[in-house]
Amino acid sequence: MLTSTDFRGLVNRRFFNNLLPFPASNRIQVGSLVPPFELPEAGSDRTLRLSDYTHQAPADAAHRLTLLYFTRIFTEKQYCPLCFPHIVAVNQMAEAWARQGVALLMITSTDPQQSQQVQQDLGLTIPLLSDPACRVFRAYHVGQALGAPLPAQFLIDRQGRLLFRHLFSFLEPNASIERLQQAIALRLDKPD
Repeated sequence: MLTSTDFRGLVNRRFFNNLLPFPASNRIQVGSLVPPFELPEAGSDRTLRLSDYTHQAPADAAHRLTLLYFTRIFTEKQYCPLCFPHIVAVNQMAEAWARQGVALLMITSTDPQQSQQVQQDLGLTIPLLSDPACRVFRAYHVGQALGAPLPAQFLIDRQGRLLFRHLFSFLEPNASIERLQQAIALRLDKPD
């Protein structure tokens, strides 16, 4: 699926920094603490920190889990054809997951202006965090290929520990909505 025939802005420094393929790795093990980060939120002046959702989150926070959703978008006009339908599906699930106690953070490698355009075009209701230097993508070892980091999903508890991860593969580029829901349900059934 080609999302646009407008390829302006596709070839840039980020594209060349992510051109060579590096596979995702399992360096962050289930049960271990995930790397902290802070990134700007598209369409606002806020900077969100992972600690806003984990260690420093108030005990009465509305969420018990955080789903980090790393997505592959080349520019505000060019989406990964494997990720685009998944982004739409995840956005549709965001409200239901929030009611279950799951905070959802989507992370993209587009710059803040591109990210804001993506957020508007897709009507995203979830925070879209901009990581054009790909530092957080690299800290989470999601891999890269052909000009952009690879997609991945990480489910994290209130202590900042990894509960579930899905790394890109050609058989399953993104964890299916059903698989994400199963991982969430399994963790919500356990006490904090």
